[in-house]
Amino acid sequence: MPNFGSAELAIIFFMLPFVWLLTIVPFWKICSKAGLSPWLSILMVVPLANIIVPFVVAFSDWPAIRRQANPGGGGGIAS
Repeated sequence: MPNFGSAELAIIFFMLPFVWLLTIVPFWKICSKAGLSPWLSILMVVPLANIIVPFVVAFSDWPAIRRQANPGGGGGIAS
């Protein structure tokens, strides 16, 4: 295991929030537009989950698409 000095650790900890923002913000917008919970994007910073989440988002049924196909909702009381 490499020995990191204080300068290297400071750089890593300084850049970590920026890297997280670069991964979380786009997936937050994608999930919101797809009609999925945007909180799903937080999993993008978790190892192994960041590999699974894009597949879940890509291959799941998007509620936003269902709403576009059926704009009236199809439910409710018929008058």
